[in-house]
Amino acid sequence: MSMQIGIVGKPNVGKSTFFNAATDAHAEIANYPFTTIDANHGVMYVRKPCPCKDFKVKCNPNNSKCLNGTRYVPIEAIDVAGLVPDAYKGKGLGNKFLDELRQAHALIHIIDASGSTDEEGNPCGQGKYDPLKDVDFLEKEITLWFNDIIKKSWESIARKCELEGKKIDVTLAEKLTGLGIKEEHIYNAIRQINLDKNKPSNWSDNELLQLSDHIRKTSKPMLLAFNKCDIATDDFMKKIDELKKRGYKVVPTSAESELALNHAAEKKFIDYKPGSNNFEILNKTDLNEKQLKGLEYIKQNVLQKYGSTGVQKCIEEAVKMLNLIVVYPVEDETHLSDKEGRILPDAYLMPIGSNAKDLAYKVHTDIGDTFIRAIDARTHRIIGSDYKLKDGDVIRIVAKT
Repeated sequence: MSMQIGIVGKPNVGKSTFFNAATDAHAEIANYPFTTIDANHGVMYVRKPCPCKDFKVKCNPNNSKCLNGTRYVPIEAIDVAGLVPDAYKGKGLGNKFLDELRQAHALIHIIDASGSTDEEGNPCGQGKYDPLKDVDFLEKEITLWFNDIIKKSWESIARKCELEGKKIDVTLAEKLTGLGIKEEHIYNAIRQINLDKNKPSNWSDNELLQLSDHIRKTSKPMLLAFNKCDIATDDFMKKIDELKKRGYKVVPTSAESELALNHAAEKKFIDYKPGSNNFEILNKTDLNEKQLKGLEYIKQNVLQKYGSTGVQKCIEEAVKMLNLIVVYPVEDETHLSDKEGRILPDAYLMPIGSNAKDLAYKVHTDIGDTFIRAIDARTHRIIGSDYKLKDGDVIRIVAKT
């Protein structure tokens, strides 16, 4: 299954704008709750140094992009409709939205840093709502969702483990596999809370709630995108510092600015690359006074103040949370090409610790099944199936034909 990052948050905080700014898709954007009814899927890109610079070749990317030696590697994104308090009980559009998050490996939580939307996403005036409340609410919703699923059949699960001598983490993982939760997530949660693995029937409701919360933290790591940072309240950075002390990764973000810059770049009005701290106007005569003022506003209030719009940084920080590296499979280690002659065509995100055979399966199931050996294109050495991949590796897979 491919890696997927969920774009989450309450209605009307800029989720769809962020999604559009980060992907090639175009979700509907409007200033009212529940604009997004069905989940939107798209592709975001992670920046990595392209091996074309090291090998001094001109690459022909197939599944990714290369801009001046920087490879933009794809990762799937899903923009989920807004969650409101008690969504786990079915409030708002309820469990439909939570279900969309089942296979997300990490979450980017879009928060209205300007405090101008209430807990249900309705406009309430700038600074009238504390955005820190959204952090606690979303985590609570997901934790309670997990907890409800666990408790529905908890007695039979606990009894079965005790009578048949089965491990509780294995049995529970089988129950929660549809949520993208692995055995290791449950094992680590049980250990952290110090629960008695041999007597799960004795675990209290409060302990089950704690278990659900720990599983959420490890199975759905969350990055906080403090959106609308250009119109945030004066205590904006204090709130970010407070969240960082609580262990959160927080990125000041202006999705609207990123979207505007992307559109201007597409029309050749400016030279701008995602994640940059500046842009160059290509021809002022192509722009009217309103457009020039808008670009100057973004430069002063977003790029110069925060170093970027934050959108690209959010994507890359989310990938860091997932401990992913980028590997480049080729079919000819001398010319770095595939069978069609494309040089360094594909770039794949792989979990740290993946080996050469894992890469073979990533390329194609048949290649994984018939794997013989691999070759490191940098050293031209033969490597075995258990070779641990490194970030930036260029690997040829040799399989039976």
